[in-house]
Amino acid sequence: MLRSKVRLWDSFSVGLQVNNASLQRFKKFLVRESFRPGWVGFFTNPFYLARKELYNNIHELAPLVGGRVLDVGCGIKPYKPLFHVGEYLGLELDTPTNREQKQADIFYDGHVFPFDGETFDTVVANQVLEHVFEPNDFVREIYRVLRVNGSVLLSVPFLWDEHEQPADYGRYTSFGLKHLLEKHGFAIREYRKTAQGLQVHCQLLSCYLFKQVNTWNPVAKFSAWVLFSSPLNFIGEVVGRLLPSNRDLYLDNIVFATKVRLNQQQALNK
Repeated sequence: MLRSKVRLWDSFSVGLQVNNASLQRFKKFLVRESFRPGWVGFFTNPFYLARKELYNNIHELAPLVGGRVLDVGCGIKPYKPLFHVGEYLGLELDTPTNREQKQADIFYDGHVFPFDGETFDTVVANQVLEHVFEPNDFVREIYRVLRVNGSVLLSVPFLWDEHEQPADYGRYTSFGLKHLLEKHGFAIREYRKTAQGLQVHCQLLSCYLFKQVNTWNPVAKFSAWVLFSSPLNFIGEVVGRLLPSNRDLYLDNIVFATKVRLNQQQALNK
């Protein structure tokens, strides 16, 4: 009888482990479809157009990222697999929610990065700058912790609805972002704008519908996403690419810049 109970418990334990492993794989799949949407995300992700464009551009720029990397506002580090580097540290604001939900290696007070000067080769900051109330101080900190000739890969919205309220403080034109970086000693090496043209309208309409249905029960919400998001994604993805683009109307700024001495930057600007 005891042996039978032991075998029964072993079978139950193995079943739990299999179920838990399956659940973890499913969670990873959902995260991937959220930040790197494929065919499933096409039908279910209300942010499909924005996230796909963001991922594709970061993927193309990833080979420029090297050495010791600091990901500021890292969240769950969705783009970490793109960077083949020696060390990758995630930094997040120190809050109870972030400690529970984020995958940061280090937490800080939101003002001074807890590192000595010139200790990183690259800083990554994706969709973070709009949540920074003092952007000049933030960029100065990036400059401080980067080694000379180190680089920053930064993305920030130009057009997007308010999110993570109330900590949403700004939107950036390409001119405003370039000025902010250059005045703090960075030379712009590459600048990109995502989803130029009709895709913007489709994505913003999808965001509007998402907020309308987000309080519904899960089944109704999922059904609405499939019903509304997939046609908008199709229009933006297929029809939008057949129409002329508009470089003045886009979703996100993506910039890759290099730290130079301030006198070098002044010479570059002449």
